[in-house]
Amino acid sequence: MRTEIPKPLIGLISQLLGTYYTHAEINQICLYADAFGDEPGGNKINKTQQWLINTNKELSYDPLKTLGKILEEHFLEPQFPNNPKYIYLLDKIKSCLEEYSLTYIPHGKIIYNNLSQPTKNLEEKIREIDIPSLTYEFERALENINNNLKESISAASNILETICKVYIEDEQLEKPKNLDLKSVFEIVRNDLNFKPQNIEDQDLKQILSGIISVVQGIASLRTHSSSAHGQGKKTYQLEPRHARLAVHSAHTIALFILETWDKKKQSKKSSL
Repeated sequence: MRTEIPKPLIGLISQLLGTYYTHAEINQICLYADAFGDEPGGNKINKTQQWLINTNKELSYDPLKTLGKILEEHFLEPQFPNNPKYIYLLDKIKSCLEEYSLTYIPHGKIIYNNLSQPTKNLEEKIREIDIPSLTYEFERALENINNNLKESISAASNILETICKVYIEDEQLEKPKNLDLKSVFEIVRNDLNFKPQNIEDQDLKQILSGIISVVQGIASLRTHSSSAHGQGKKTYQLEPRHARLAVHSAHTIALFILETWDKKKQSKKSSL
């Protein structure tokens, strides 16, 4: 799905480049970002604005790819950290991205994705625990959720699988013979007491049973239709809504595992 750069964002980017860069530097930035066409005329702000508008109009271009490359160095590290006006403008750009359901992913990528709250919370948690492989799979799932559905579903499954493997290693549990998602999740859910039969509340019992079924479904969908394995005779007609369902479900369950693990750690500390 092709998404154009929103007009308010074009205004903010034009202000950013036009205020803090020379004509030559703007040319260099836009060439690096592969903005469409030759350098427009006019002052620095008008030139940047027209360049981005031209990129939006060119149907063979991905405007968000250009936008991501322009913002890359600013999101990696603020370029003028001691300038309050620059920091304020950068914050406005971030707010504008969020307003239009645009998400920046490291290495200069912008994706359109209306993130659910569990996904936002999981993103914060993943940054906090700092596991490179988990960060990679999280970003891969979001990056491909609208365009490469098989990759996105594969990454969603890998997020759960990675969390379970880290849990097993950190808690020094015995590894299963098979290290696929279904097997490692079985070890983790038993250790965290995700056992419906042990829950008296019928509503929670149903939810826990549903979690188990969803994890098994995500694992099976990945096996049957994703890039992780060769496909058999049956072809899955995946749509973006299917990928979003798998990804958001995986994120909700991943967050529940991490939060329950945190509670377990706190209980251990309080008993010392």
